[in-house]
Amino acid sequence: MASASLQEAVSVLKSTNVRMTPQRHAILEFLHSSMSHPTADDIYKSLEERFPNMSVATVYNNLRVFKDAGIVKELTYGDSSSRFDCVTSDHYHVICNDCGKIVDFHYPGLDEVETLAEHVTGFDIEDHRLEIYGTCPECTKMSKQ
Repeated sequence: MASASLQEAVSVLKSTNVRMTPQRHAILEFLHSSMSHPTADDIYKSLEERFPNMSVATVYNNLRVFKDAGIVKELTYGDSSSRFDCVTSDHYHVICNDCGKIVDFHYPGLDEVETLAEHVTGFDIEDHRLEIYGTCPECTKMSKQ
């Protein structure tokens, strides 16, 4: 599955005349192989051995290009670093309060929430986000030892 979505992302970039450099491809590949919603630093640390001349700024610049092309979503949580998600379809996140792990989930019951909010409030709704916080199975297991 990751390879099909990776190829689709590469096609989107090529259609917007974005040149596919080895570093850009590696960052994109990392995002598509890792469902951990990494930070730019996570990506940099994972790729620095393979690309010793690549800087953190290169990672940030490429993430901005991906975001502008609509193939990556930036997740901001106020006090912590932005995380990046290559799943751009509507979905939600469950976040571990202990380790910060983020897991995707989809709840079809909320598909029409924007329409309902617009109808009830009169707002022009642009987007919405739902986050659920708890403790992941790994952290729960560690706390019981």
